[in-house]
Amino acid sequence: MVSNTDRSEIAFFDLETTVPTRPGQGFAILEFGSILVCPRKLVEVNSYETLVRPHDLSHISTLSVRANGITSDAVISAPSFSDIADKVFDILHGRIWAGHNINRFDCVRLREAFAQINRAPPEPKGIIDSLALLTQRFGRRAGDMKMASLAAYFGLGKQSHRSLDDVRMNLEVLKYCATVLFLESSLPDIFTENSWVSPNATTRNRSNAKAALDGTSPSTSPPSSSRNIEPNHPIIVTEQTPEVPEPGRSQPDPFNMGPLVDKIENEPLQSNEAMDEESYTATASHTITETTEFLEPDEVSVPSVTVAAVPFFRGPQKIQILHRDASLQIRCNALKVRFGLSSRFVDHAGRPRLSFVVDVSPSLCNVLDACDNVAKRFVDSESSSEWRPVVSRKPGFYNSPTVRLQLPTVTEGDNARWTTEIYQKGSSSGSPSLQRVVFSRYDVAELEALIRPGSFVDVYFSLEPYDYQQNAGIRLVAKKLVVD
Repeated sequence: MVSNTDRSEIAFFDLETTVPTRPGQGFAILEFGSILVCPRKLVEVNSYETLVRPHDLSHISTLSVRANGITSDAVISAPSFSDIADKVFDILHGRIWAGHNINRFDCVRLREAFAQINRAPPEPKGIIDSLALLTQRFGRRAGDMKMASLAAYFGLGKQSHRSLDDVRMNLEVLKYCATVLFLESSLPDIFTENSWVSPNATTRNRSNAKAALDGTSPSTSPPSSSRNIEPNHPIIVTEQTPEVPEPGRSQPDPFNMGPLVDKIENEPLQSNEAMDEESYTATASHTITETTEFLEPDEVSVPSVTVAAVPFFRGPQKIQILHRDASLQIRCNALKVRFGLSSRFVDHAGRPRLSFVVDVSPSLCNVLDACDNVAKRFVDSESSSEWRPVVSRKPGFYNSPTVRLQLPTVTEGDNARWTTEIYQKGSSSGSPSLQRVVFSRYDVAELEALIRPGSFVDVYFSLEPYDYQQNAGIRLVAKKLVVD
């Protein structure tokens, strides 16, 4: 075992967990695996792997087993997390942490596990998240940025989704990517001329190269942070110009991790709040006009649908769907309810995410497909998540496309309520009228009586892209409902 006083190694680690299947269940760690790597020679100097028995074995569902192959029988004799907490702390505390998508998942799960046993978690010297790093540096030449895709690109075999195997594969992928980038930086003109450099790779553009020669610092913002992408148009990549070193000037070592560590050393781990796919704040990276206007599908100009980046509370960016530089919101009349209210889905805090399914018209499909198109291409360039189309099409099943409308729920103290304004059509003195529906308490059954299969509703909704737990798409959030 490496001495406790020697913390120079990089700790690559990975967690395998259960997959939550019901409200408030959360994740349970099933396996921890780690290797310590010498940062100068990039060789493994130590390793540790163990299965972990969760507090409740019933959390290991069929979905969980399908994700990583770890069954209840496999962990029944394994130590609990409290049994291995000292070992995990000793491996990680005070070292640089590395892993694929650890900022958004593994680090958060680790902190949760230590909190559950009333212990302070280990703290890193710095974090290298290979998902974010390779997306920025290596580009999309290997397809999506999932570890399995990167490994397949380099012929490294199939990902096992077991902790120790995955961290070793992670290290090998980084070595291969670093080698390719080193070769490209050595002879950029030749590689570019022969089209060996992927057009989607993120490299220094002409303005950044000029800034470097002028002695000014280039922008470190991801190139996608302010771009708009229109449907059916190619993604335009800024013309690339290699940086030419000045004569007699020493070239930087491409394998030197010092600048990266300096950059990330003070970056805090993300909390659950930072992971919440709904908690983001728009900034001045793109001028966005906030509007309360709701457009009918026929009023939406498809070529004018774009996306803009808005920073997350910490770390990853999110996107907002725009129509002529204003937030896109849509209204549709007389949508037929296909399936009534469902509380099957939950949010990050375990609250029911109420929703229902409606049939959609061709004009609405056209608009939503365009939104899908621009948002998916943006997310594909920034994330490894699997995209889920907003319009559901099942050939031969009622012969009509559908969408799912969300009714957001908030908690105030011990009480919960939905925030959608709900009205019911009625008549007053022989003329149609609208009456606001006031609910005495949070009663899903009471709402179910209003939103019934076969009934019709007028819907006013916003489009909210999400990228959460390896799934991405557009969520349609009902701001106002008018029920027949």
